[in-house]
Amino acid sequence: MHLDPRPSRVAGRERLLTDLRARLSDVRGVSVVALCGLGGMGKTTAALEYAYRHLADYRIVWFFHAEQATDLLTQFHELAQLLGVPEGASPVSAVHAVLAAYPGRWLLVFDNVKDHAAARSWLPAKGSGHVLVTTQDGLWPREQAMEVSTLDAQTAAGFLLDRTMSTDAASAHAIAQELGLLPLALEQAAAFVETTGRSLAQYRELLRANHRALLERGAPSAHGKPVAATLSLALAELETDSPGSSVLLRIAAFLAPEDIPFRTLLPEDLALPDDGRDDEVLDQVRALCTEPLALDDAVAGLRRLSLIGPPSEVFSVHRLVQAVARDQIPPPQRDAWLRTATALVEHAVPEDARLRSTWPISRLLLPHAALVVDPRGHHLWRLASALGYSGDYATARTWSLTVAQAREDAFGPEHIETLDARHNLAYWTGEAGDSVTARDMFAQLLPISERLHGAEHAYTLIARQEFARLTGEAGDPATARDMFAELVPVRERVLGAEHTETLMSRHNLAYWTGAAGDATAARDMLVDLVPLRERTLGPEHPDTLAVRNSLAYWTGEAGDPATARDMLTELLPFSERILGPEHPETLAVLHNISYSTGMAGDAAAALAMMEGLVPFYERVLGSEHPYTRGARRNLAHWTRLADDR
Repeated sequence: MHLDPRPSRVAGRERLLTDLRARLSDVRGVSVVALCGLGGMGKTTAALEYAYRHLADYRIVWFFHAEQATDLLTQFHELAQLLGVPEGASPVSAVHAVLAAYPGRWLLVFDNVKDHAAARSWLPAKGSGHVLVTTQDGLWPREQAMEVSTLDAQTAAGFLLDRTMSTDAASAHAIAQELGLLPLALEQAAAFVETTGRSLAQYRELLRANHRALLERGAPSAHGKPVAATLSLALAELETDSPGSSVLLRIAAFLAPEDIPFRTLLPEDLALPDDGRDDEVLDQVRALCTEPLALDDAVAGLRRLSLIGPPSEVFSVHRLVQAVARDQIPPPQRDAWLRTATALVEHAVPEDARLRSTWPISRLLLPHAALVVDPRGHHLWRLASALGYSGDYATARTWSLTVAQAREDAFGPEHIETLDARHNLAYWTGEAGDSVTARDMFAQLLPISERLHGAEHAYTLIARQEFARLTGEAGDPATARDMFAELVPVRERVLGAEHTETLMSRHNLAYWTGAAGDATAARDMLVDLVPLRERTLGPEHPDTLAVRNSLAYWTGEAGDPATARDMLTELLPFSERILGPEHPETLAVLHNISYSTGMAGDAAAALAMMEGLVPFYERVLGSEHPYTRGARRNLAHWTRLADDR
C-alpha cells in the first residue's frame, strides 16, 4: 500500500463515494473512473477516502502524484520494484504487465492528471483492477467521467460550525454562500478561524472587506496552496494555452455565476458601439465572434480546466473563479472589461418584451443585467416587463421597483422617465395580486400626468384606464364600468375608434359591465369587439385571445354555459401555443372551462379539472394571489356539489 494520509474530515460526500463504488464495481476487467471538477472541489480528498474505506478489498493500492510526467515515472519505478520487476525494464510497461496477470484486485489512484489524452499511456488496460483519476480536465471521456460538484448549502454551513465549534448558523450559511460552497475555501476559512481565534461573524465581515487577501492566505495543512493560488495556477495555464478562453472568462467574471448565455451575448453578427475607449478589449471580444469556431474553442478551453460547468447554450462559473479572474485583470483595464460585459448584456436585451420568443432569454439575462446595467435605463425595465408578460408578475414587480427607485433618485418623482417607471411598477403590482395598492398608485399618478401632460395625453389616458380597471379589481365593478363608459368616447375621439388602446378600453367596459351585473350586455359588446380585434391585431394576438376568453365567459354567465365551454375548449390550444401551457392567461381559460363545464351540469368533471388546476396556480402565481384563492374557492364549490350528488 502506498497512500497519502487519510483526510481528517470528509463532509457531504457520502453519495459521491457510494456512486463511485458502484461505478468502479460495474465493469469486468479494468474499470476507470475520473473524478472531474474545479481545483479545490475536494476530488483528492474523496479519492483518498475511497481508498482507505476499501483497503480490505484490494491486494495492491498505490497513489500516484500525476501532475508531472517525470515524477510519475519515478513513482512507477517504485511500484515496479515492489512488484519484483527486474532492473532495466520499462517501469510503466512492466507494472502494466504484472497487473494484467495479477490474481487479486488492485487499485491505482492517479491524482491531478492534467490531460486525459496524455494520460492514456499511464493507465493499465488489462487485469482485474480499478483506476481512479482526479483531474480538472472537464473534457474527460463521458463514459469514465464523474463530476464532483460543490457541497450543498446545509452541509457547507454544518462543516464550518463543526470545525469552529460555533453556534452562529447565520454567519456560517452566509460565509458558505460567499465562498460558493467550495470545499477548499471552506476548509481554508475554518482554518483561519481556528488559528486566529476570530468568530464566524468576524470572518464574515473580513471576507466582505478583504475578500482577496483572505483567499490568498490561511491554506489548511492538508493542501499545499490556498484557494486563490490554486485557481490562479489554472488561470495562468489558460492564458498561455487558450487566450480566447481568458477573454471569455473575463467577460463572465463580471456577470452572475449561473446560466451565462454565452452564445446570445457573443453572436456572430455582434456589433457593439465603439467610443474609442475600449478598443483593445473590444478587439479581443470581436475575435471570439468573427473567427470561425473561436467561441467554441474558448468554451472548450474553460471546460478543459473545469473553470466552467458542463456547457449547453449556457454555462456556469464558480464565484471564486470569477473573483480571482477579476483580480488578475490589471487595474487600469478592469473598467474596460466591465463596460464591455455591460455592453454585451445590453445588446442582447430583446426589444419587444411582449413576444413569447423573447421570454426565455430575458429570464436568463435578468440576473446578469441586475449586476452590470444602469437601472435607470431601459434594459432592466424591458427585462422586467418581459418576465411580467411571461406570467412572472412577482419578479416583474420586484425589478420594476428597482427601476422606479433608481429613476426617482436620479431624475426626481415627476420626470417623464420616472413616471413611466412608476406606471410600470403600479401595473405589475396589480398583476401580482395587490389591486388595492396598484389602484392607489395610479390614483397618485393620474393627477400628475394631467398636470404635466394634459387630460388627453396618451400617458394620462393609460393612467385613467389602469385606475379604472384596478378599481374594479379592488372590488368596485360598478364604478369601474362607469369610469370606462366615460373613457371610451375620449379614446375614440383622440386615438380613433379602432386604435388598440381604444379597443382595450372597450374590452374593459364590457367586462366590468358584466361584473356589475349585466352579463347579456357584456356578451353583446364582446360579440362586436372580437372581429375588430382579429382584424386589427390578428387572430392569434394575446389581446385577441383575451377578448375571446371574455366573450366565452360572459356567454356562459348570460345563460349558455354549454356554448361557453365549447368556445373555451376551442380557444385553449391557441392560448397554450401562443402564451404557454402555464401562463396565467392560459390558466384562466382552463379555469373558465372547468366553471362552464360544471354550470353545464357536469360537476364531477369540473371538480377533476380544478383538482389538477389549483397546483398550477399555486406554483405559478403563489398561494395567496387572488386568482389562486379564486381557484381554491371553485374547487371547494365543485367538491360540495359533487359530494351532494
